[in-house]
Amino acid sequence: MARTFLAFLLFFSLTACAELQQVVNQLPQGGGVLNNTDIAAGLRQALDFGIAKQVSKLTQTDGFYKNNLVKIVLPAELQKVDKGLRDIGLGKLADDGIKALNRAAEDAVKEATPIFIDAVKGITFADAKTILLGNDDAATQYLNNKTQTALYAKFNPVIKNSFGKVGADTIWKNLITKYNAIPFTSDVNPDLTDYVTTEALKGVYTMIAVEEKEIRNNLASRTTDLLKKVFALQD
Repeated sequence: MARTFLAFLLFFSLTACAELQQVVNQLPQGGGVLNNTDIAAGLRQALDFGIAKQVSKLTQTDGFYKNNLVKIVLPAELQKVDKGLRDIGLGKLADDGIKALNRAAEDAVKEATPIFIDAVKGITFADAKTILLGNDDAATQYLNNKTQTALYAKFNPVIKNSFGKVGADTIWKNLITKYNAIPFTSDVNPDLTDYVTTEALKGVYTMIAVEEKEIRNNLASRTTDLLKKVFALQD
């Protein structure tokens, strides 16, 4: 009985894979077929749209700070700093510190687009097939895997410089100094550059995922013929 059941599962899996392969490789469209090149191009177009529409928003003033999906808040070890400052009437200073972190991220994301463009250009049909039949954020995860290391290396020094440019270094030095002066508190000195770099990366991928999910699930968001034909495969 067990062998029969296992054989059935194997047969079902192979049949399902064959059907998926057939769907991906051939879709009727007015007497022709959607070829492998078209499918890869459609995925590239979807990612290009996500980068152009969503990532560009993050580079604007308040792109992070006023976007609740990606706003950078204080790391856990500094939550006590925020509370301590607000408790003694220094809430504005705490707000300025948070805003400065987000300003640095907004500045750094301007460096992301060329790296994303290179990754998108490299999508093959094999990549596209996996992405197309994957989860709602499969394309975003592809970009994450392909770009995270390069983006971190690019973002980190930019954020470090941005801290100086947007005044975050001065704000945080003042903020930490005032907090450390509060009686009965322990001194803190976190690596904010690494923290903001990591949070900025999360924000970038979050916004690309927003656009990808929209294209996958909302027919009206497929604004070109190619997007309509390619994403019809996964409907």
